[in-house]
Amino acid sequence: MAGCGGGSSSGPAPQPIATATPTPTPTTATGSWQLVWSDEFDGTTLDPANWTASNDCWGGGNEERQCYTPRPENVRLENGTLVLTARSEQWTGPAWPASFGPGGVDPNEQRSKPYTSGKVTSENLASWTYGRFEIRARFPQGQGMWPAIWMLPEESHYGSWAASGEIDILETVNPGVTCPGCEAGGENSIYGTLHFGGQWPDNANRGTDLSFPGLIDGEFHTYGIVWEQGRIIWTVDGEAFASMTSADWFTSATTAPDAPFDRAFHLILNLAVGGRWPESQGLGGVSDSGFPKRMEVDWVRVYECDADPATGRGCVGE
Repeated sequence: MAGCGGGSSSGPAPQPIATATPTPTPTTATGSWQLVWSDEFDGTTLDPANWTASNDCWGGGNEERQCYTPRPENVRLENGTLVLTARSEQWTGPAWPASFGPGGVDPNEQRSKPYTSGKVTSENLASWTYGRFEIRARFPQGQGMWPAIWMLPEESHYGSWAASGEIDILETVNPGVTCPGCEAGGENSIYGTLHFGGQWPDNANRGTDLSFPGLIDGEFHTYGIVWEQGRIIWTVDGEAFASMTSADWFTSATTAPDAPFDRAFHLILNLAVGGRWPESQGLGGVSDSGFPKRMEVDWVRVYECDADPATGRGCVGE
């Protein structure tokens, strides 16, 4: 979301709203999944054909506390994994992302923040309409941590955020934090959310959360979505835990039944520090203990259904 550690909104984004959605019960599938794009992070540096590392101190429209930098201290490959590292250090950098900024702002404006971190995007390099998206990752723990795996439209066909949509594959805030109102054993909810509706501030969102203790066991787990025409299913370790259909979303730009989730979207991986959502939960604020913090991504894989690539249907069942 504009709340996923740096979206495309110029104003605040709402927190995901946990709403009960039925777990899909697919029938016999008619096709098979074909791998069409992946990054196994087996090289020594980030592949510029797949990803661009962000360089800005914007804060995502959510008052996040980090500057994203492309430095190896914040974005690097290590032992076959992508490592996004948040550090407690004062940093000054561009106030706005290169591809975004309110009209009339100075493109050379600088801003300072108390943390640095990493964010990579496949914007203008790789985007897809429909498919199965899986990311194997593990996340740091602590108050104020906000890792996210999400997608934004390659083009704002239906208007600026959130009229053209946003797909949040995975977010979690304050993982592992213990407090009187926290989950037993530590905060471990994962969130899947869609943003849609009108352009901010007339945006809307709908989402589902799942208590998933594996989030804080220190192991890698696989987070994903299956995105078909008119339906999106959220998965963890290959098991579906939520779904939404086109009856659950809309855009103010058109009455087309599947819009805005009928256009190409690109991937974003980031580790945000602070922001209104995590700082209002758990113990509050951002704890400065335990830095540096690492979000590690083992691989990213995108599959297409050979039964009907144009709709994504046929590999899950109706």
